[in-house]
Amino acid sequence: MPTLEHSQAPCRIVVLISGSGSNLQALIDEQLENKLLINIEAVISNQPGVYGLTRAQKHNIPTHVLAHKDYLDRASFDKALANTIDSYQPTLVVLAGFMRILTPEFVRHYTGRMLNIHPSLLPKYQGLHTHQRALDNQDDIHGVSVHFVTEELDGGPIVIQAIVPILQNDTVDSLSKRVQTQEHIIYPMAVNWFARERLAIQEDTVLLDGEPLDKTGHQIDSRTT
Repeated sequence: MPTLEHSQAPCRIVVLISGSGSNLQALIDEQLENKLLINIEAVISNQPGVYGLTRAQKHNIPTHVLAHKDYLDRASFDKALANTIDSYQPTLVVLAGFMRILTPEFVRHYTGRMLNIHPSLLPKYQGLHTHQRALDNQDDIHGVSVHFVTEELDGGPIVIQAIVPILQNDTVDSLSKRVQTQEHIIYPMAVNWFARERLAIQEDTVLLDGEPLDKTGHQIDSRTT
């Protein structure tokens, strides 16, 4: 990925996490290396004490914990979450392992400016336990998708996918590690496309440089790289 030319202001980003934050770290690393036209304004977790918060704090990124268990219902949590996000006036909200189902009102508030990463080749294996499901079904390939967030769980228009082979002796752990390697490649790519105003959504179609992408988005096949 080429080094940036600073002719455009960095895209303001808020990252939402629930765990270790490895995809957050991938974004931080590329921001520090001047490869992404972004500024991570804040990191918000719905789980206290997770390592992703430590990753952010090491780089002096403001952090917030909004424990969903402290709220009466999903709507009140999402309202508090939106208020915290909006206090940073982000251009883009990045879900990086954020393990919450969001209310339709929340999703609509960020239409066209919220991305998620999901460990499967969507539309296959929406939801949880994707690696185990791929192994159980004896699939030949698996992978990861970055998509715009819509009201359908893991169902928004796809920006980019990375295909990963399933090897004969794969376990959930070995497969997930290979998928995660690709996550750390394609999520910064998608975020940078958005930051550089190359990426947009028009109804249910993703546009890259003004051209519509296929329903499976831009694809990278790690079997050939």
